[in-house]
Amino acid sequence: MTTELYADICVIGAGSGGLSVAAGAAQMGAKVVLIEGGKMGGDCLNYGCVPSKALIAAAKHAHAMTTGAPYGVAPVVPKVNFAAAKEHVFSAIATIEPHDSVDRFEGLGVKVIQEYGRFVGPGQVAAGDNRIKARRFVVATGSSPFVPPIPGINQIEYYTNETIFELRQRPQRLLVIGAGPIGMELAQAHHRLGCEVVVIEGLTALNRSYKPHAKIVIDQLESEGIEIHERTSAARIEGQSGAVQVISDSGHVFEGSHLLMAVGRQPNLDRLNLERAGIKADRAGISVNTSLRTSNSKVYAIGDVAGGAQFTHVAGYHAGIVIRSALLGLPAKARTDHIPSTTYTDPEIAEVGLTEEEAKKIHGRKLESVSFDYKDNDRAIAEGNRIGQIRVLVAGGKPVGASIVGVQAGELIQLWALAIANGLKMTAIANMVAPYPTLGEVNKRAAGAYFSKRLFENPTVKRVVRLVQRF
Repeated sequence: MTTELYADICVIGAGSGGLSVAAGAAQMGAKVVLIEGGKMGGDCLNYGCVPSKALIAAAKHAHAMTTGAPYGVAPVVPKVNFAAAKEHVFSAIATIEPHDSVDRFEGLGVKVIQEYGRFVGPGQVAAGDNRIKARRFVVATGSSPFVPPIPGINQIEYYTNETIFELRQRPQRLLVIGAGPIGMELAQAHHRLGCEVVVIEGLTALNRSYKPHAKIVIDQLESEGIEIHERTSAARIEGQSGAVQVISDSGHVFEGSHLLMAVGRQPNLDRLNLERAGIKADRAGISVNTSLRTSNSKVYAIGDVAGGAQFTHVAGYHAGIVIRSALLGLPAKARTDHIPSTTYTDPEIAEVGLTEEEAKKIHGRKLESVSFDYKDNDRAIAEGNRIGQIRVLVAGGKPVGASIVGVQAGELIQLWALAIANGLKMTAIANMVAPYPTLGEVNKRAAGAYFSKRLFENPTVKRVVRLVQRF
């Protein structure tokens, strides 16, 4: 028997963005239906951010045991229990799970349906035996690993970020196809936990990052013993479980025990029947305007499925836009220039705002760049973390882009995200007093580098100082 439900907002997808909309809307008094056919918490909790960072944490502990000599601590070869490291991963997931659980959301007053949802009309969604009519719909179905149709891929066992964390036996030699953030993070984590690792990339590693900063990370991974082969495409795959061969376009054969596919992600559109609701989409995702509305004005799309930057924090940001628009009736438009990103290798790379190429097109000769190296930061010196740099792009006295490579880059970039989001000038950063000694001082020193040109290399300033000294 079909059950008909009526809601103010029907959310399809219980990942980061969908959960934020559902929780916010319910607590503000709206009647909410939340549909999820997979795991509550979506990719971030179950397959992405949380498990990968937990595995990286385990790997850092192992790596620290090998690098103590400069501090007077004798290095030792760590005895890694790979299965126990994976238990740490699932312990982290289990600790966070209750926050994203069905029980919590039902406690907030949300009607949770654990089925996959599909549109059956412009204003109606089916999920199992339920038919939901709502004033507004929010599609938040996220994305999944993209696996290219490399000849032979379907004849062997391979892993993606959705399955690699289930592997409890340590791979002897892990082949990673893809040198983007996911591939490089997991490559370094597995190598530090005792695996031989080979990374194969058709273009260049970390190719979306500022090249000099990407090179610092690549050099570090290679110094640890990871093989990275750039401009090398996988032409075909052969072998069997435990003995995989990746044959490159040049004929080189890479042999390994396990294969991880990390070449990108694709939006989850297949089950939605978007055409039944008059919603336009392409391979990149659902088409939305700046208010995140689709071609059906009753339907919003947020997060990965909306075709933009694929970050959990973007989905959460999108959720706030939808709540302002759909619940409060306020004008709200999404922007991208203030969205930061971090690659959690060691060292990290964090970026926000415009790239240099983008900034040059917009600002031309007005664009300036300033930088400061970690090696000149006293806290970095004291802790032996001297590899790193901050680089800031400035136009009209305001930061328009920043890139940081080094320890805690993901923490340091937040100041520049704040500045760009609120249109702050470099004077705001320069006026900040940072506690000494902290890595945070690199941000202030970058701002100081911007003003030092104007103070110390300006003849007018020098004339004024000489004049003042006469009195």
